[in-house]
Amino acid sequence: MNEPEGLRFRRLNRPQILTDETHEPQYKNTSTYSGKVFRVTLLTLVAFLLFPLLVVVFLLDSPIHPEAFSLNEPPLMTGCYEPNLKLRQAERLFEEHLVGPESLANIGDVLYTGTADGKIVKIDGRNFHVIATLGKPPCGNVLYGSYVLWCLGSREHEHSCGRPLGIRVGPNGTLFVADAYLGLFEVNPVTGDVKSLVSTEKKIAGRPLGFVNDLDITQDGKKIYFTDSSSRWQRRDFMHLIMEATADGRVLEYDTESKEVTVMMENLRFPNGIQLFPDEESVLVAETTMARIKRVHVSGLNKGGMDTFIDNLPGFPDNIRRSSSGGYWVAMSAVRPNPGFSMLDFLSQRPWLKKLIFKLFSQEMLLKFVPRYSLVLELRGDGVCLRSFHDPQGLVAAYSSEAHEHGGHLFLGSFRSPYLCRLDLSKV
Repeated sequence: MNEPEGLRFRRLNRPQILTDETHEPQYKNTSTYSGKVFRVTLLTLVAFLLFPLLVVVFLLDSPIHPEAFSLNEPPLMTGCYEPNLKLRQAERLFEEHLVGPESLANIGDVLYTGTADGKIVKIDGRNFHVIATLGKPPCGNVLYGSYVLWCLGSREHEHSCGRPLGIRVGPNGTLFVADAYLGLFEVNPVTGDVKSLVSTEKKIAGRPLGFVNDLDITQDGKKIYFTDSSSRWQRRDFMHLIMEATADGRVLEYDTESKEVTVMMENLRFPNGIQLFPDEESVLVAETTMARIKRVHVSGLNKGGMDTFIDNLPGFPDNIRRSSSGGYWVAMSAVRPNPGFSMLDFLSQRPWLKKLIFKLFSQEMLLKFVPRYSLVLELRGDGVCLRSFHDPQGLVAAYSSEAHEHGGHLFLGSFRSPYLCRLDLSKV
């Protein structure tokens, strides 16, 4: 074999080098086919699951018809609004025995409140007992150990059982109570006798009293001012009222001598707590949805007028009560954290999203997403913030609705919690 023939032989028998590229097309085609099958199967499954949901979303009517409105950017939680843990120094009273003590009043050292099952309760030291019942049973009492727990009445029974909210002491020593469903009452704290003053069965200026909320009474007892939060929504649908931002709330006046009811202001978005100004020519009204407090002039030269007492609060105000400093305590039912995220602020300009949310979730489900952050402000007589008390996670005080000052303590009511809280002001 000569040399050229040997070279040709070696070239012909040169070993073949195997690489990944050699077989890549085969595996690539197989992988592409499998991936397509997986994607098609996944998309089909998703469409199968989402189609009924989309049908429900588009076919079902939303229970609310929200309006777009504007809120200013929440104030920074600095200065007077600086977060702290002062409300955690409070102690809980009558835990699991008083549910939803929304508002408080005192005669001497004896406290009075209304509960979620339509009862008016007298609290004397460590003891309490029922002095009156505004509505009719059933009111959803359940056993809790060896005690009867006054549970949050069922949605079906609340309107007949009654839901006392604002409570005040009149000049004659009787209690005046605003019941969300039944109207205004006068209750004798000694005998327990109940007298109806304004019934929700009667329309006022052609509109029903749908959500009677809070009240205040003049020193001579001749005028009672009260809020009707909505003609459209009742208390049991308060989340609908907040999310819809319905501007159908009113401030009304009841004349105890003539028995007449007069509309003092209307077109408010969720008017809530009410407090007479010292001169009794105007009332402060918490406009909850708008995170502000308005001043409504009810007598004098400015009667019929309204201006802003404080705007852009760090939360959504509930009841307003006098403080010993000459200012006002304001309880916040929810906060607008900044820095942070406020769901209600975000949704204020997105009514379409509100409608979608209420198509998919119940009010009870939505309440689970409301932060338990409790906040109480003390304002000066001119509306400037003096100080604030916080419980950021609501570990001690949650869902605060009112701050009532008495005997060096601040008693905190709640529209939802099963207890009262008492804070020693000398320690904060």
